[in-house]
Amino acid sequence: MRKESESMKQQIQRTEEEWRKLLSPEQYYVLRAKGTERPFRNEFDDHFAEGLYSCAACGEELFSSETKFQSGCGWPAFYAAKAGENVNLFEDYSHGMTRTEVTCASCGSHLGHVFDDAPSTPTGQRYCINSVSLKFTPSQEGSAY
Repeated sequence: MRKESESMKQQIQRTEEEWRKLLSPEQYYVLRAKGTERPFRNEFDDHFAEGLYSCAACGEELFSSETKFQSGCGWPAFYAAKAGENVNLFEDYSHGMTRTEVTCASCGSHLGHVFDDAPSTPTGQRYCINSVSLKFTPSQEGSAY
């Protein structure tokens, strides 16, 4: 698992006050306070248009629609990050369980968690990501994203 000190990205530095001004209250709760949005009632759970999903806080490209799948968990699910170095993974012992937290490597924002419970995917992984943590950019016809 990649540790924070191993990330080669220069991390965006902002005060929490600056983040509060840049993000909606729900985005701040999830991205900065490590909250979770409600399952099945979010923007990208059933969204399967072609394009890129970026960090809602800083714009870093995180996931491609090519790796998105319907997992039934209630949140957008991906079997791989677009570029592995764009996310960091950390052990998360909150809420009385052990999970692997996924954060944006550029700004440190909380995105969700990754689980090794997706046998129908090429990687066996399920990146379970909060919709509010993402911004979607549709692909342009004829362009590679």
